[in-house]
Amino acid sequence: MSDRRSSLTRARARRSGPLSWRVRLALGVLVVAAIATIWTTNTLLTARFTETTRNRAELRLALYSGNLISELRRNAIVPQLLARDAALIGALNAADYTQSSQRLISFVDEIGAASLMLLDGEGRTVAATDRNRLGETHKTLGYFVDALRSSTTVFTVIEREAGGFRFTYSRRVESQNQAIGVIVVEVDLAKFERAWAGISDAVMVTDSDGRIILATEPRWRGLTTPEALQRQPAETAIERAIRATSDWTSEQPDAYLSGEAVMRIDGRIPFRGWTLTTFTTYASVREKVNAVLALEIMGFAILAALAFYFLSRKTALRMALFQRESAELRALNARLQAEMAERERVQENLAVAEQSLAQSSKLAALGEMSAAVSHELNQPLAAMKTYLAGARLLLRRNRPEEALTAFHRIDDLIERMGAITRQLKSYARKGQEALSPVDMAEALASSLSMMEPQLKSRRVKISRILPDEPVKVMGDRMRIEQVLVNLLRNALDATKSVDDPQVEIILAAGETATLAVRDNGHGIEDLDSLFEPFYTTKQPGDGVGLGLAISSGIVADLGGRLTARNSERGGAVFEMQLPVLNEASQAAE
Repeated sequence: MSDRRSSLTRARARRSGPLSWRVRLALGVLVVAAIATIWTTNTLLTARFTETTRNRAELRLALYSGNLISELRRNAIVPQLLARDAALIGALNAADYTQSSQRLISFVDEIGAASLMLLDGEGRTVAATDRNRLGETHKTLGYFVDALRSSTTVFTVIEREAGGFRFTYSRRVESQNQAIGVIVVEVDLAKFERAWAGISDAVMVTDSDGRIILATEPRWRGLTTPEALQRQPAETAIERAIRATSDWTSEQPDAYLSGEAVMRIDGRIPFRGWTLTTFTTYASVREKVNAVLALEIMGFAILAALAFYFLSRKTALRMALFQRESAELRALNARLQAEMAERERVQENLAVAEQSLAQSSKLAALGEMSAAVSHELNQPLAAMKTYLAGARLLLRRNRPEEALTAFHRIDDLIERMGAITRQLKSYARKGQEALSPVDMAEALASSLSMMEPQLKSRRVKISRILPDEPVKVMGDRMRIEQVLVNLLRNALDATKSVDDPQVEIILAAGETATLAVRDNGHGIEDLDSLFEPFYTTKQPGDGVGLGLAISSGIVADLGGRLTARNSERGGAVFEMQLPVLNEASQAAE
């Protein structure tokens, strides 16, 4: 007995050896799959999220450009209007400016300008919304000199000594065709800089000479774009790490700001050759991609941990197996044999109870799926049997080409059976299949072709009323045909006991696509329980009561509904309503 136990132990050890190598191979494959998956996910998601971020940045750039143009155009008309103001002209002629500043102050809030100034013929400020500027001399400044020389409104960009720029519209004030002064309107473009400071993007506006005149970074003003991008603090270790991370995403950055990769988008402003430029960081892209990568890494780590757990458990079991002594094993075998005999006797007494418990807890879902498979595959199997019989007869009559057609139909039915099994598996996980436009008339014709063997075996009058225009819906054609076959089969079964069986099919399109199937049978007795699983009025063996329950679930998944009622002329009417796929909805898809 000891020799027998030793040989058994060695045999188990030999079987456990290759298993460890298989586990190690599986771990290697898992590592390779993890690297490939993470690399592919990083590449695809980075490109996708970068494109989304770029589109949003382009939308913001268009919005900023429109706001600038709107502000400039709104202020451009102000000097022309104020230059014709009779009160201001009279004040310049009479050299009486006691009410002029107050008048300009009353205008500035309504106009929305930064400030208004009235200059006399010598360039001296005689009225202003900022009273501290009264008495200043501007006769050498461009907006005064150019306005006196021109008969139109002059736009001027002036650099401040303290930094930044002023933007003014100026126009000369005339009296009897003589220039008596200049009205100056300062445009408040700094408010856009303040608004841009609240976002994460860096924004700047350059003039036709490439000089930065507006920017969210004050140190950029007055520089060219290359000079501004070079003005950044020395890189730190963190910034170098950020740059390395951004380069790892395989997306080529447009520029670097403070060591961080950014995408640059330029847009032309239709005003004096100005250009608006935005710099958007890749931070949001990295956050989204890293979140997905973290989930994938976590999943692979869990799989690796499980693999290591099972590997270590196998090793521990082998170690324990080698350490046991033969005497203990023999005693254990004796006790186990006695216990096994006792348990066999107990199991015989508890068999009925165990079967009942297993039926309620484990076999309910399996029974339902088995019934569903039997129900849905019954129709293709019956059709295949008919086609095989026909093909056998055609071959006996030396008509192989016609028999080949029957075999093609059998091949189509096999594909349909495979699709039905996939649909039955996806029935519990609603709506994971891709949807496409489906012509209801073509789906109906395919379903009638499916029912051809049953229709040939019985004389049933089939009448169809179809519209001239195609009626299309967004759905899964195979599942729609599955519903139609169930409705047609129920209609044929309902007319078995009728002398003149008739089935009427009506397809109409309105707000929804409605397909009605009416028979002249005896109608439906219990409409409330009709769509419940395993409810049937057929004889045992003819059906399991799952067709309408599955059909109702399919139609609901496609956004429609399946209803039933008794017709006033006798028989039952089933209506399948689905959303119509019109031009607007198709364009949206």
